Amino acid sequence: MADNGLVTSPDVVSALRPRLPSPLVEVVDGRFARRGVRLSLKRDDLIHPDLIGNKWRKLAPNLGAAAGRTVLTFGGAYSNHLRATAAAGRLLGLPTVGVVRGQELADGPPNPSLARCAADGMRLHFVDRSTYRRKAEPDTLAALLAAAEAEGAYVVPEGGSNARAVRGCRGLGEELRGVADVVALACGTGGTLAGLAAGLAPDQWVLGVPVLKGGFLDADVRALQEEAFGGPRGNWTLDHRFHWGGYARVPDGLDSFAADFEQRHGVPVERLYVAKLLHGLVALAEEGAFPRGTRLTAVITGAPFPTA
Repeated sequence: MADNGLVTSPDVVSALRPRLPSPLVEVVDGRFARRGVRLSLKRDDLIHPDLIGNKWRKLAPNLGAAAGRTVLTFGGAYSNHLRATAAAGRLLGLPTVGVVRGQELADGPPNPSLARCAADGMRLHFVDRSTYRRKAEPDTLAALLAAAEAEGAYVVPEGGSNARAVRGCRGLGEELRGVADVVALACGTGGTLAGLAAGLAPDQWVLGVPVLKGGFLDADVRALQEEAFGGPRGNWTLDHRFHWGGYARVPDGLDSFAADFEQRHGVPVERLYVAKLLHGLVALAEEGAFPRGTRLTAVITGAPFPTA
């Protein structure tokens, strides 16, 4: 399928067999209903068992562009993106290399997430945190490629967010045209939000809930839209209040909230992203942030990692 001159290979789509469009399910939750808000869940977690949610949408265009080359990408010790890339490599027969933040991780047994990457055939290359922060600098990137014995590899940025990924995520917005007033999602690198906003109708709005502290994501989303589309697209805003202390922080209160949501609705809640989104939406509903009659859709971008 063509996308602004970029092609996602039909072979990639055929081999990975995504479930598209992903299901849209309305749920009854008193915390929203008593405010006159209709809540639906966009179950992107059901697109693919290994390339879950926005990982499929972001990776598929890049895997097509890789054209059989080794794919090298970046992530932390529990990166969903690394696991998805490794799984895609296994399914497509592509070599993959994961540059992992934290040289100290090389000295001990891998955690379950990195073990899954290795089991799927990904070569893990650990680097110190200072080098990792400079990974986008041309000289540092060239040195990393050489050290990982991956010269000539197709490089995908951390989190998978680049122009191809953003254009791939535009399809999410197109699937939601006309069925929601507000579409909300958790944000890491901002690529999914940048594409989603571009795919929606002019009268729809995107609310992003960043899971990292710092308030830097607004500029990153604008830069991604400039790279992908040549300028801003769609209506979107970010609410930075619901990160619960930062990435990978899951305090007991957040874990309890997620467990309660699971019990109410029978939907598995991924803790690092989705739980923060859903908690933020409950809080916003209680604040009266959504006018009565609002059709609110929460994008379920991931699923809990099965550690057992």
